[in-house]
Amino acid sequence: MNEGSPGLVVEVQRNTQSKCVPTDKQFELWVSTALAGRRERAELTIRIVDAEEAQQFNLQYRGKDYATNVLSFPAELPEGIPAEAAGCGLGDLLICAPVVADEANQQHKAECDHWAHLTIHGVLHLLGFDHETDQEAVEMESLETGILGELGVSDPYHHHE
Repeated sequence: MNEGSPGLVVEVQRNTQSKCVPTDKQFELWVSTALAGRRERAELTIRIVDAEEAQQFNLQYRGKDYATNVLSFPAELPEGIPAEAAGCGLGDLLICAPVVADEANQQHKAECDHWAHLTIHGVLHLLGFDHETDQEAVEMESLETGILGELGVSDPYHHHE
């Protein structure tokens, strides 16, 4: 039963020189685990990029001139279309492979675990979760920790050296 959810479509685009990128199956598992009980059907694209593309997107969409680890772009519904009529488009994630590798190294985490965490973090953003306030941050971190626990990944927030 590890074929992912029947209502889940994850397209993975690789536009990176990095060789240490998880497989499509790994991404599908992380996404389906994050969506379990929250969304039955979903389509999303995960684009893996190098620092230059991540920096361009971060500057264009957030006004921040540096490469960040993950950017979430929720699907935008055309004016007047009810959410249930819009199909299953969840949105897009842009993940910067070199930043993931650097952060995993700096934080003394397994790189694959960090990929899992950032993928789940991004999916939760696509579902509307945020961490702008302390309360939101606590709720989102708790969800992430629980989902990662289901996958056998230790709590990313209590692993700082």
